[in-house]
Amino acid sequence: MGQSTLLIKNIQEVYLPQEVMENAAVLIEDGKITRIFTQNEAAAITFDGKIMDAANTLTLLPGFIDGHIHGGYGVDVMDARPETLQTLADHLPSEGTTSYLATTITQSDEEISNALKNVAAWTAGEQKQGADLVGVHLEGPFVEASKAGAQPQQYITEPDAGKFQAWQKDADSQIRTITIAPEHDKTGAFIQTLNQSGVNVSAGHTDASFQQIKDAVEAGVKQLTHLCNAMNGIHHRDIGAVGAAFQLKDLHAELIADGIHVVPEMMQLIYNNVGSDRIILITDSMRAKGLPEGTYELGGQPVIVKNGQANLENGSLAGSILTMIDAVKNMLKLDGVTLQDIVKMTAENPARQVGIFGRKGSIEVGKDADLVLLNDAMDIAYTICRGEVVYQSGI
Repeated sequence: MGQSTLLIKNIQEVYLPQEVMENAAVLIEDGKITRIFTQNEAAAITFDGKIMDAANTLTLLPGFIDGHIHGGYGVDVMDARPETLQTLADHLPSEGTTSYLATTITQSDEEISNALKNVAAWTAGEQKQGADLVGVHLEGPFVEASKAGAQPQQYITEPDAGKFQAWQKDADSQIRTITIAPEHDKTGAFIQTLNQSGVNVSAGHTDASFQQIKDAVEAGVKQLTHLCNAMNGIHHRDIGAVGAAFQLKDLHAELIADGIHVVPEMMQLIYNNVGSDRIILITDSMRAKGLPEGTYELGGQPVIVKNGQANLENGSLAGSILTMIDAVKNMLKLDGVTLQDIVKMTAENPARQVGIFGRKGSIEVGKDADLVLLNDAMDIAYTICRGEVVYQSGI
């Protein structure tokens, strides 16, 4: 065993897909998990690589996967510059995020194209340290204007398969999720085409009725974008998109668990009715995350960040400044939520949704060593991306 190896020993608990292993050790070689064993077994091997001692005080979870993030730390995916993606790769591990989908916003065709080409160029280059860019979430422009939220209305357009295919080419086939308003795809043909091409189709920024969501699910919609936000609520004569999340067991649902986009009482209702098997925690964060309060920009619009909220001048919420670890802490305040639930909502579910569960999303031999070590207060001690310790808090 050489210097490309890392042994994490004396781990208090390791959250495996089917069990929680206590007093354990994990061996990482060349960026992959190669062995998971008890501390007694680990003590018996001869090892000359790097050793990390979790001192029986730290818990090991799969690294978080943020499937919906526009930016943070002063940058935005729509900036379409390589340094934007470098900044995200460098900073996201501080919140436990080891993989993410670079998320676009409704903009001109040219600006969306430029952002996608930037992602393609970035991922075609040599492997970078830090959070892994695993694809694109194309949010808009095929959305409902009355539910635009922070999506600039002047660029909203009808579903267009040709336009999508051109963007998918620009992205080097890396668009893994798309948010659309399904009611604008009258026949379901656009959704069917996307679904058949392997894209995760998510209904969002939508005024669809429950029946329209039900029809869209039959056509291939598998997800709801930031549940409750930019969609109709539950009404007693039409339970709408939110009710669809409760009723339709084939639907996963993104959740911005900041207590602002969705109040804690609604978060509890969602957990009780949708459950950790179908919830996907996201940040939907924008440029201002990690920065002081003030005025920033999203989709060419000024955003005022004050008292933990990001709003357009008209008062609409404009993304968040949420971190994944704070989303985790907020969910753990709810009744019944366990760390097993957290693993599903932050790692397993998002990995399965976008087709990368074969290599990410759980702690298993052969998978990427994307890991986060937490203390009992759920503060991050270390974040490991593909076998490299890229964040260390000093706690």
